[in-house]
Amino acid sequence: MFKLNNLKNYTPFVLFISVLLINTGEMFAQGPPPPPPPPGLPIDGGLLFLAASALVYGVRNIKKN
Repeated sequence: MFKLNNLKNYTPFVLFISVLLINTGEMFAQGPPPPPPPPGLPIDGGLLFLAASALVYGVRNIKKN
């Protein structure tokens, strides 16, 4: 069996190793960065609808005044 004096000599070593093992798990806990967002959304048929509604709104305001 181990004597008490023998265990006192190993206490700093065991403490050091346990701290190293605990911190190693925290260092690798962060995952990879997220992928970059897409460059932008295309403007397709919505642009024609927007121009037509702006034209109708403008004509309506001109006739109202």
